[in-house]
Amino acid sequence: MSFTVGDVIAERTVHLTRESLVRYAGASGDFNPIHYRDDVAAAVGLPGVLAHGMLTMGVASSVVVAALDPAALILDYGVRFTKPVVVDPQDGADVHVLATVGAVDDEAVRIDLKVTFGETTVLVKAQLRVAI
Repeated sequence: MSFTVGDVIAERTVHLTRESLVRYAGASGDFNPIHYRDDVAAAVGLPGVLAHGMLTMGVASSVVVAALDPAALILDYGVRFTKPVVVDPQDGADVHVLATVGAVDDEAVRIDLKVTFGETTVLVKAQLRVAI
């Protein structure tokens, strides 16, 4: 696979539900009730039940991983969390991921992720480095 700065590697919208949050809590061991109880989220001043930050981060990277060769080696992955993903009890939440080539050198390609929930960017400086 060849990489050129600006190329779109992958783009996908991932739908999260309250069931997604419960499943992730079980897999990760993160049973903080802000991720599944509206009353607790409201009591601590949150706008609703939030998706786990690490779930959002994992969803974003999975979009890229699915587009790469199965033998690809991810060297580094980092993000900054900026805004939460509020998961509605009926409608869930759609997280949109756009992955583009940000830089290429002799050893690796940097893939920049734009991760949004509605019109809000939820992760910034979201970048994967993949060995070439």
